[in-house]
Amino acid sequence: MQSKVKGIHHITAIAGDHQTNVNFYTRLLGLKMVKQTINFDDPQTYHLYYGDSAGNPGTILTFFPWGKNGFKGRRGNGQVTTISFSILSSSFDFWMNRLKEAKVNSLNEVIRFGSRVILFEDPDEIEIEIIADENEARPAWDSKFVPQEHSIRGFHSISLTEISLSDTEQLIVNSLGFTKTLTEDNRTRFTAGNGKPGKIIDIIEAPDSLYGRMGVGAVHHAAFRAEDENAQLNIRFQVINENIEATEVIDRKYFKSIYFREPGNVLFEVATDPPGFLVDEDENELGTSLQLPPWLEPKRNAIEAVLPEISVP
Repeated sequence: MQSKVKGIHHITAIAGDHQTNVNFYTRLLGLKMVKQTINFDDPQTYHLYYGDSAGNPGTILTFFPWGKNGFKGRRGNGQVTTISFSILSSSFDFWMNRLKEAKVNSLNEVIRFGSRVILFEDPDEIEIEIIADENEARPAWDSKFVPQEHSIRGFHSISLTEISLSDTEQLIVNSLGFTKTLTEDNRTRFTAGNGKPGKIIDIIEAPDSLYGRMGVGAVHHAAFRAEDENAQLNIRFQVINENIEATEVIDRKYFKSIYFREPGNVLFEVATDPPGFLVDEDENELGTSLQLPPWLEPKRNAIEAVLPEISVP
């Protein structure tokens, strides 16, 4: 039987100043610091995870903070260009007023596929959306900074900007199991499973746009959910069958991962749901201290010596 992804697992982007990033996503957006760890491929850089109270797949936004003087990126073709969160329709006015009061950059409102959308930028100019979706049914949670009933419930969708739709469409339909559902202007929507928030990819065709450039303010990759390791291996086989090179399975401690670039050059990951973020911290302790994988634990003192101090609200 063909294995298919279950939706978005997490999204990873490049930030500048670590504390500015922490304050924006915890205090303003009300996300929980789920995990403080390091980039396993670059242990001198933090890897910060934000999400809901338990760090459930489909809620996790992560960052590599490169520092105030980090190389500046640029949104463009071949990238995830927008990260979209989901809220209840009844919370739209609350969020619009909150973001106005915070004087966030590039605040705007649009209607897309019948839903009200708030657009804005984070401090590093990453484009963020909050979408009011009547199909949002995930539970509310107490973020301390945002009333529980208005909490962000997780991702709504991601938007890719591409020169052409066709090759990327073939991959995400044939290998990942998405279905084309809607088109509006130059935007085409694809959904996985029941198509509810957290299971949506929008592809924007922009053949005249510049290519994106990786750096501060750019999205590094998008990860999709595999139910388990067997499902992941089946998806890997399907990707390779599309003549796309995929990595071997890599242990990321909180999930197993494979990586590949889709035909438009966006870096995709397929990550397993298990084991999750509770393998080294209880739910009420998530994100409160630096966690390292077993193979880096002997180097803890050296790693902590070069990492800047973080204050988690």
